[in-house]
Amino acid sequence: MTSLQLATKARHAAYINPVPTLYRAIAKELPRVLTIYDIDLPVPEARAGIRSLFQENSQVRDTRVLDMLVEKGYMELEETLLHHKQRPHLLRIFEGFKHKTTG
Repeated sequence: MTSLQLATKARHAAYINPVPTLYRAIAKELPRVLTIYDIDLPVPEARAGIRSLFQENSQVRDTRVLDMLVEKGYMELEETLLHHKQRPHLLRIFEGFKHKTTG
């Protein structure tokens, strides 16, 4: 998005399926994020890490909690794209995914 108003978009848009829409937005920006933060990780492996974060919350059924998680996801994406995070913050997400699968 040109103005990076992702959190506002999440708040004002009426989605039928907000979780898949958020996942697609993250997956679309993932190659750019990996390049910006100079993370040497293949895109499919990074997508698998993001997918694992979504699967951790797959049992949530309360719509208020889902709305809060979706909005928080858009805010995290926006902060990442605006460089409010540092490289170690993102590496923690992907390293945690590697440790879960290996041990």
